Amino acid sequence: MDVDAFIAVHRSDWQRLDELVARRRLDGAQADELLVLYQRVSTHLSIIRSVDPESALSGALSTRLSRARTRFTGARSNVLEDVAQFFVFSLPAAFYRVRLLTVVVGVLFLAVATLYGFWVVQTPGVLGALGTDEDLRRYVEEDFIDYYSENPAASFAGLVWTNNAWIALQAVAFGITGVWPAMILYQNAQGVGMAAGMMASYDRLDVFFVYILPHGFMELTAIFIATAAGLRLFWAWVAPGRRLRSVALAEEGRSLITVALGLVLVLLVSGLVEGFVTPSGLPPWLRLTIGFLVFAAYWAYTLILGRRAFAAGHRGDLSVVDRGDAAVATA
Repeated sequence: MDVDAFIAVHRSDWQRLDELVARRRLDGAQADELLVLYQRVSTHLSIIRSVDPESALSGALSTRLSRARTRFTGARSNVLEDVAQFFVFSLPAAFYRVRLLTVVVGVLFLAVATLYGFWVVQTPGVLGALGTDEDLRRYVEEDFIDYYSENPAASFAGLVWTNNAWIALQAVAFGITGVWPAMILYQNAQGVGMAAGMMASYDRLDVFFVYILPHGFMELTAIFIATAAGLRLFWAWVAPGRRLRSVALAEEGRSLITVALGLVLVLLVSGLVEGFVTPSGLPPWLRLTIGFLVFAAYWAYTLILGRRAFAAGHRGDLSVVDRGDAAVATA
C-alpha cells in the first residue's frame, strides 16, 4: 500500500476530526459528524496497523482517536476532583439524608440513658448490686477520671478511634437486620445512663459531664448517624416503594458506604478530642467549648453543604455513569 497516497486521500478526515475535538461545544449535527469520523478513522488505523503497526502514522492516529473518545465519552476526573466531589457533595448529602433519623435516634438514646440514670439513683439496692461502697467510691473518685489519662494521649486516641469505629461498623454492616443497630444503641445508652447514675449518687455528676461531653458531643452523634444509616438500609429492604427491592438496597447500601467513610473521619476527630482535650488541664468550660464547636461544625457542614448538595440532586450515591440506570418496579 502506498502510505503517502493513503495520507493524501484521508488527511481531510483527520483534520476535521481534530477540529471537532477542539471545539468547546458541539451541536447535534457536529456531534453526529464526530461519531462518524471516529468510526472512519478507526478503520484507517486498522488498515495502517495491518501494514505497519509500529509506524509514526499509526501512533498519530491512535492519539487522535484517544482524544476523540475522551471528547464524546467524557474524561475521568483526577484524584483531587474526586476528593473535592466527595467532601463537597457526596458526603454532606449522605449525612443530610439521615439528619432527621439521627436526631430521633439521639433523642431515644438520651431518654433511655436518663431513665437508667434515675433508676440507679432512685431505686434502693441497685448501687449495692453494682459493687461495694468502697468499689463505687474508687470508681467515681479515681477510676472514671484516670481512664482518660492512664495511657499516652496518642495511643489512647487511637484506641478510642478503633473501638468507636468498630461500634459504628456493626451498626452499619448489620443495619439490614433492623435489630442490631437498636441493640447497640440500647447497650450504649444503658452504659452511659448507669455511669451517670453512679456519679450522681456520689455528688459527682458535674465531673461526669466535664469528662463525657467534650468528646461525647461528637462521639455519640457518630453512633447516632451510624444507627440511622443502618436503619435506613433496613427500611429500604422492608418498604422499597416503587423501586425493585434489589435496587433500593443497592442505592441505600452505596449511600451507607459514603456515610461509613465519613464516620471514619468524624470518629478520628472525636478520638483526638478524647485523647488530648478531655483529660487535659484546660479549664472545664474550655474543654466543653472545644467539644461543642466540633459538634456544631458537623451540623453546620451537614445542614448547609448537605442541604445544597441534596437540592442539587446528590444523595451520597455513585454518579449515574458509575452506577448505571435503575429499574422501577411495576404493579
